[in-house]
Amino acid sequence: MTSDWYDGIGRPRYVVAPMVDASELSWRILCRRHGAQLCYTPMFHSNVFVKDSKYRRDSLQTCDEQDRPLFVQFCGNNPETMAAAAKLVEGHCDAIDINLGCPQAIAKRGRYGSFLQDEWKLLQSIVSEMSKAVSIPITCKVRIFEDVAKSVQYALMLQDAGCKLITVHGRTREQKGPLTGIASWKHIKAVREALSIPMLANGNIQCLQDVHRCLDYTKVDGVMSAEGILTNPALFEGINPVTWDIALEYLELVEQFPCPSSYIRGHLFKIFHKIFTFEENNDIRQILATAQNLDDFRLVCSKIRTKYLPLHEGIQYYDDNNNISRNGFDLILPPWICQPYVRISPEEHTKKMNMHNKVQDENQCKRLHEDTDGNIISRKKMKKLRRILRRPPRPDNQSGRSGDICINNGCLNPLGGKCIYKFCKKCCRNKCFAENLDCTGHRILVRTRRDMAKKFSDICEKDSCQ
Repeated sequence: MTSDWYDGIGRPRYVVAPMVDASELSWRILCRRHGAQLCYTPMFHSNVFVKDSKYRRDSLQTCDEQDRPLFVQFCGNNPETMAAAAKLVEGHCDAIDINLGCPQAIAKRGRYGSFLQDEWKLLQSIVSEMSKAVSIPITCKVRIFEDVAKSVQYALMLQDAGCKLITVHGRTREQKGPLTGIASWKHIKAVREALSIPMLANGNIQCLQDVHRCLDYTKVDGVMSAEGILTNPALFEGINPVTWDIALEYLELVEQFPCPSSYIRGHLFKIFHKIFTFEENNDIRQILATAQNLDDFRLVCSKIRTKYLPLHEGIQYYDDNNNISRNGFDLILPPWICQPYVRISPEEHTKKMNMHNKVQDENQCKRLHEDTDGNIISRKKMKKLRRILRRPPRPDNQSGRSGDICINNGCLNPLGGKCIYKFCKKCCRNKCFAENLDCTGHRILVRTRRDMAKKFSDICEKDSCQ
């Protein structure tokens, strides 16, 4: 069940997933230092990649001596465009992956990712065209169907079309966000038994023990991690490092291989996610949220280290009641240690949302909005009334910025600040039309346009006579 090309890249078992704005070069090198054997680039849009040279240059960052083996991932729905994109990266990677697993709304709008999993003829064409265009393998990352048999048929179809490796994420397209739930290794095992090409598994990987359990149960060639590797870049090394140490190591790599500050911020939020669950760290969280350069990000690491290093070293301290205390955290691992992000179950999320909606409905029933006279009004009118009340008072009968009003008898409108007749715009327009005048302040050019029209009419009349 292996292929010569897969043997040629070392038959990697520990794989870092493709993650938008998260699997950039500096992060990939960090993960490789701590046990990862294969990395994917973030997902690239094939259409933009082919057309926009700047997007190509900014997106595809690699460093051959430290960043191989490497798979480049594309999304798209046009076989010719996907093939052209593959041709552009052929010399910079070891394989090219097709994203058939993204379940997000943006993928639905763009008609790519998991929203192509019902268009088998199109997928066959994409895989075939890309395979013909390049000399390196074409791979696919997919999600399962609820039906095991259909999932197997789906994978076999891609294999027959020319796919050389398949990564199966053991969740359906609907399992995402708070409804993610548990991935089905049963589906992955069934697909593995049917395929003759290398295969990776994705889902339920939070520590190295999960990796070995998955390998033993499914018999796949390797295991991919996404969310688990974000909270612990040393997951494949089998250790749980101190958060500030791994964060500072990442920042050193960013200094060598720069990336947008939004990527850095996202990674540090994931690494420090357990620390930021405590309200007492909101000030540090705010620094991270507004950080714009490496010095700001290092400051976050420094503040967390200063606060938690005494606890990490086992130094005891006195609490407010002068009692000796240890750390005071009811956790398997203390918060300053890298650890998995554990989601609540879909059932708990649904129950929580139902309770939230019930409370919200009750509050809406109780909350009535009144105007200054005590009359019940809608929320929309209440917001408008508040905006009006916030406006500064103006002098009586005057609403212009300067307080001056139109000098035309009986008019109370504010005058135009640059009107040469000291009229409001309406009165100025009437005056110009009646008296054949221009007003440069209001840009009313009645006389000018009438003169131009008359001149043009005379020219046309002269030409017709000739």
